[in-house]
Amino acid sequence: MGWAPICVMHPGGASHMIDPHEVGTGMKAKPRTPEETYGPALRKAQREFPGLDPHETAVRAAVRYEAHGSEHGSFQIPFMGTTYSVQWPEGIVQRAADLGTADVATQILLLHYLLTSDGTPLASKWIAFRNLPGGLGYDAAFQKRASARLTQAFGSELTSFKAGARALGGESLTFGDASFLFRVLPRVWLAVVLYTADQEFPAEGNVLFDAAASHYLPTEDLAVIGGLLAGRIIKAGRTG
Repeated sequence: MGWAPICVMHPGGASHMIDPHEVGTGMKAKPRTPEETYGPALRKAQREFPGLDPHETAVRAAVRYEAHGSEHGSFQIPFMGTTYSVQWPEGIVQRAADLGTADVATQILLLHYLLTSDGTPLASKWIAFRNLPGGLGYDAAFQKRASARLTQAFGSELTSFKAGARALGGESLTFGDASFLFRVLPRVWLAVVLYTADQEFPAEGNVLFDAAASHYLPTEDLAVIGGLLAGRIIKAGRTG
């Protein structure tokens, strides 16, 4: 289910996709569209998608499946505040409200969610990204992508952090100076925690995952979701 290219995050959250074949050649990488970058991962997921039993998958993923006859149907999946329709067996992902095609990253994430979900109950226990399967080796990059950005944006702006989190439907938790639960997908829950700076300790932001998250998405997809959530909280906090 790999996404293939290496994603390097720059200050401010911009990303640049690096083709491994261009590293070390001295050639400037040609900009690639998201479709070019992620197309192979999307097509792979769509090839695997018809093999699912849609009714069993809906139960495991805790989503609604609407049958359109015996051989076609659609899953209805809430994600980041928007409901998407995923056509089975075609693997076409659209916004439910207007049937507009979802961006390629969302298409991959939702297909992977349906392909990976195994029905494991939520653990009601928070873990760091490094404790996910294979997460330790990518933890430094994830911290730059998610936690460090939150720290930089809100280390001395607790009110803005709360406003941004609440604007995105975050539910208050009780640890840190402020913390919020986000039900990003029906069975992929994240917590975002902020400790503001004081005279003894620097500010610290953290993105945590329910310990069952790896039963619903591969670790690299969870990294993408953590970065997306951090970016949206920052944007909402600045505009709120």
